[in-house]
Amino acid sequence: MTTAAAVYDPQLPGGESAVAASARQVTKAYGSGETRVTALDAVDVDIQRGRFTAIMGPSGSGKSTLMHCLAGLDTVTDGRIWIGGTEITGLKDKQLTRLRRDKIGFIFQAFNLLPTLNALENITLPMDIAGRKPDRAWLDQVVETVGLAGRLRHRPTQLSGGQQQRVAVARALAARPEIIFGDEPTGNLDSRAGAEVLTFLRRSVDELGQTMVMVTHDPVAAGYADRVLFLADGVIVDEMHAPTADSVLERMRRFDGKRTS
Repeated sequence: MTTAAAVYDPQLPGGESAVAASARQVTKAYGSGETRVTALDAVDVDIQRGRFTAIMGPSGSGKSTLMHCLAGLDTVTDGRIWIGGTEITGLKDKQLTRLRRDKIGFIFQAFNLLPTLNALENITLPMDIAGRKPDRAWLDQVVETVGLAGRLRHRPTQLSGGQQQRVAVARALAARPEIIFGDEPTGNLDSRAGAEVLTFLRRSVDELGQTMVMVTHDPVAAGYADRVLFLADGVIVDEMHAPTADSVLERMRRFDGKRTS
């Protein structure tokens, strides 16, 4: 795991930071006095660029809170967070909104598609709202990667659950964000559709160079990642590289919810 002394990893050969997001001594607490609840307790973490990171832990461990803070969807009580080279802690609302729009993609359990728009219109909607034209070559590549080329004129009601989530994945990728955050992105899908979507998330990392962070409770989903972070009591207590579904499941079976030294 990372130390508080190093904010960024060494740069990649092209001069780009090898780290897409960083947290240093991040604490998130709710309430005060006897009612104070600490959801995150002085967390340090780096999210590697061009890699797939899964975040796991029991209910109440802080995994969703960590993702929300890293993504700028929630404020921190203490500590600092960077997206790329930009520190987001302390940004004004308008600056943070612009940064989320331009540098961050989101995929959630609920597909959040507009029923009156077709698949292509749903994919380009955030850019349309921002008044930006999509990069056509990149958009075509994204659509091809997620396997939607023949379904772009279909509305959400004409698509399966797996296809709707693929539209949501394509929407997150289309603006070429620095990083994509997924909160249980396969939680509403059956195992076949879930595997389909996870395969496309994996391909977006391998073939498009995307950076992916996914909160999940599912060892099978975590097995698609390059690295798994395990949280308990608001602290990262373990991590695993090159995970498999079986190795993650075994780790979760041994998981006692206590901090390790």
